[in-house]
Amino acid sequence: MGHLSELEVKGKSAKQAARKLATLSTTVKNQALVSMADALEGQWETILAANVIDIENGKEKGLSESLLDRLLLTQSRIQSMADGLRQIAELPDPIGEVLSTNYRPNGLEITKVRVPLGVIGIIYEARPNVTVDAAGLCLKTGNAVILRGGSEAIHSNTAIIKVIAQGAYDAGIPIGAFQLIETTDRQAVNDMLKLNQYLDVIIPRGGAGLIKTVVENSTVPVIETGTGICHTFVDESADLTMAQAIAYNAKVSRPGVCNSMETLLVHKKVADQFLPRMLSVYQQAGVELRGCPLTEKYHSAVKPASIQDWATEYSDFVLSIKVVADLDEALEHIAEYSTRHSEAIVTQDSNNAKRFQHEVDAAAVYVNASTRFTDGFEFGFGAEIGISTQKLHARGPMGLAELTSSKYTICGNGQIRE
Repeated sequence: MGHLSELEVKGKSAKQAARKLATLSTTVKNQALVSMADALEGQWETILAANVIDIENGKEKGLSESLLDRLLLTQSRIQSMADGLRQIAELPDPIGEVLSTNYRPNGLEITKVRVPLGVIGIIYEARPNVTVDAAGLCLKTGNAVILRGGSEAIHSNTAIIKVIAQGAYDAGIPIGAFQLIETTDRQAVNDMLKLNQYLDVIIPRGGAGLIKTVVENSTVPVIETGTGICHTFVDESADLTMAQAIAYNAKVSRPGVCNSMETLLVHKKVADQFLPRMLSVYQQAGVELRGCPLTEKYHSAVKPASIQDWATEYSDFVLSIKVVADLDEALEHIAEYSTRHSEAIVTQDSNNAKRFQHEVDAAAVYVNASTRFTDGFEFGFGAEIGISTQKLHARGPMGLAELTSSKYTICGNGQIRE
């Protein structure tokens, strides 16, 4: 069957399942999540056998080591996926939560309640664990899900969805709640972006290229999850020991993630004290340094930074460094190059801290802490579906509440409008 008809069939099935899912009790949903976790643990060998095929194909295609690692499943990685589902089962259910109640003078009682979004489309790249995370989060929030993973993970994703869907359906979840697009034809993504009849929202998870394609071509509403050009500004009053620890952690702990720092901004009054040692520490950690002319004076390893560097999400051991005259110049630079993900200032000056948090436009704005904390688990939301860098609907780490909408229920006793 052609991919459009595959999408049609799966879209219709998901939409029918979504109606039933929306009204399921928390108990049924939680039992299903546990049943899905048990299924993963019981059938890990089947999943690993499928993953071996993807890894072999990936090696033949010449995928990079880091991509192969993201693709690779092991028994312990499958165990982590199962643990994640159990954690989602432990979280409070947002569906049905009363957000507000308003009694009108005419006697109407107007209540605002949380409801599912409906059918969520998720388009993502290499990592097969996203298949489990997305299915679990969508199930908990009463949403049906249509998944389109990267072609490089097709065997793994197909095996995973088969195992967890069976676990969920056995526990009373309506059949059709989980759909995986199995065609690896790229056209399927474009068709999915126009599937307004069945999809309520699309969430892309992946690199800048994927997100750009989805945002520019989708007629289905999109929640943009973020590319992160994140900055750390070391102010003149900063505790420099603290600044070094934060600036090191923000870049080196995991450079490939969207909440890692790409540009370090340093106040010129502390540059002499701070930069020589900081740059040496980065160099020892294997970070490639690209700096402004002032930064170049502090270390022989610094290459000149181009305009393009300030606008690049490296997702790697590469860092841009700029010496700025003051807080105003730092704010100006951030306003120009930030992707509005996560921004940080290290300062002991409470006025500068307040100004930075007030003026910087980003999903997460830090004072004296690493940008690496922008994450659903770290924020106490449990699991997350991604980090939104836009402003409509959701912003920042998206937990369960962000996979919901609301509706008003109105109770009267015969009121008619004059």
